[in-house]
Parts: sequence; structure tokens; C-alpha cells
Amino acid sequence: MEKVIFFVDGFNFYHGLRKSRKTDSDWQKCYWIDFVQLFKQFIAPGQSLEKVYYFTAPPLNSDKFANQRLLFKANAIINPAVFEVIDGKFLTKTVKCKICNATYQINEEKHTDVNIAIKMIDDCLLGKVDTIVLVSADGDLLTPLKLINERFPNVKIRIYFPPGNKSDALKNYMKSQKKQVVLLGNNKAKFIYSIMPDTVTKDGVTITIPAKWKVT
Repeated sequence: MEKVIFFVDGFNFYHGLRKSRKTDSDWQKCYWIDFVQLFKQFIAPGQSLEKVYYFTAPPLNSDKFANQRLLFKANAIINPAVFEVIDGKFLTKTVKCKICNATYQINEEKHTDVNIAIKMIDDCLLGKVDTIVLVSADGDLLTPLKLINERFPNVKIRIYFPPGNKSDALKNYMKSQKKQVVLLGNNKAKFIYSIMPDTVTKDGVTITIPAKWKVT
């Protein structure tokens, strides 16, 4: 059985959904998604979905943090053996406006790219994966992909672009390998099928969708 692992760039995935929502409100329903159910629909006969790693960082805003963790808890109680969150962190950074010279602070996500690269390479070293599926449109991840292709030629690489996001660097790399990128934005029906009920209950634990995520 071919072992498949999905490596999801959470920041890229979530903000892709937000961008897509601006032109199609249905995508907001997909915030409350069962990730394992979503990606199972891309598994072919003879393949086994081993893990879905979701790489992100806890937001500094308390409301956003609470919403994010509810999503993760719901996924964890549904698919405890398959779904796993790997956290980086946000850092507050002071930047200067090039026009007016005023300074202001922004929150910048750190460690996600490094965490994804390390985990992909580690799973290759340990023989845990036959097919890597990278769900991201971040061109910075091209370097570890090239390394994996060179050092682990038997490991297949697939790239899925989140809705609303794309990367020419990653697309061109896949073309050079005679492969195509999967555009998740063209698979809305699979997302809709994977939306969790507003209340998820298992083994006495109940998780409810954040009120701001509900679409009326």
C-alpha cells in the first residue's frame, strides 16, 4: 500500500479561503472543514492516507486563537490518529512606512516553512511516506522539494494549490517534472462534502463552530 501524507501550509490555506470568499461566499462555509475527509477524496486505489499535518501558528488575537483551536479540536476528536497540528509562532515586528516614515507593528508568522521542510525530510528518512502532497502556494518551499527529489527519488511529490493562491515557481517546477499542480479551487464540491456539522460530538466531547464562521 502506497503511504500518502499531506503537509498543509495552514496560513496559506486559510488566507486562500478568505480571498476566495470575497467572490464566492460558499467558501466561508469551508472554514469549518474536516481535513481528513477532504483529502481522502484525492486518495487513489492502492494508496493509504497516513497523516494530515497542518502547519500553522497560534494567532496573537485571543478571538482568532479561540476560533482556530476549536477547528483543530473538532478535527482531532474526529480523526485522532491521522490529523496533527504542528505549531510555529507569531512575532510582533516593527516596520517603517516608505512613504510617510511612520512606524507601525505587524504580526509575522515564523517557523512554518522550516517546520514543513523538516517534517517532509524526516518522514522520508524514516520511510514513513511514499507520496508527499504539499498543500501550499509558497515558492519558498521549492528548495526542500528539490532536495527530496534528489535524495529520495522513489518518493513521489504532488503539489496542491489552496483556493485563491498560486505560485509560478512551484507550478514551473512541477512542469519540469512532467506533472501538474492540483487546483483545490476547482474542487469546491469536495470541500462542501467535507464541511463538519455545526456541533461535533465524540466520546463525550462536544465542539461547536465559532459564531463568526457560520453562514446564514
